[in-house]
Amino acid sequence: MEITAALVKELRDRSGVGMMECKKALVETGGNIDKAFDYLRKAGAAKALKKEGREAKEGVVLSYIHPGAKLGVLLELNCETDFVAKTDDFVNLGNDIAMHIAATDPLAVCSDNISNEIIEKEKEIYTEQAKKTNKPAEIIEKMVEGRLKKFFKENVLIEQDFVKDPNKTIKDIITDTVGKLGENIVITRFKRFQLGEKN
Repeated sequence: MEITAALVKELRDRSGVGMMECKKALVETGGNIDKAFDYLRKAGAAKALKKEGREAKEGVVLSYIHPGAKLGVLLELNCETDFVAKTDDFVNLGNDIAMHIAATDPLAVCSDNISNEIIEKEKEIYTEQAKKTNKPAEIIEKMVEGRLKKFFKENVLIEQDFVKDPNKTIKDIITDTVGKLGENIVITRFKRFQLGEKN
């Protein structure tokens, strides 16, 4: 199949990746735009993995105020260079994450940021619930593990399903943007404010 300029442009518009990479993806996938898009996403994930350990000291502090002005979020999103921090893709990612935080009220950025006290309390509750099933101890342990994983999925920001696209997690949308921009991106911290709520 001939790889036309129009096909390359369509993939570029859809993925945000450079023309040469789009053309390469289309060549690799025989001109199938859906397969080429998946190819680019996988390549982006591989790039993101390589960049994960790199220091991210630049970035932005973004705010999101929900319509009605009774709920707001401040988010610090970091990257490696000031140049990337000013790009639309980076700022849009930050806005999407801040809006997501407003909607889902996560406890922490990652599971490491949740206190042992909260985790132990959850384990205790899940263990008590599981014991009522009269199952053997090793099954109860597995049940508790499963419920704890679910707890993290629901309460840890990077593990949550993205409100605008539940087929992706917040980590996935960050990975996609890392693949596009070529820099490590890290959510450093956030604060969610709701009118009348005591912190």
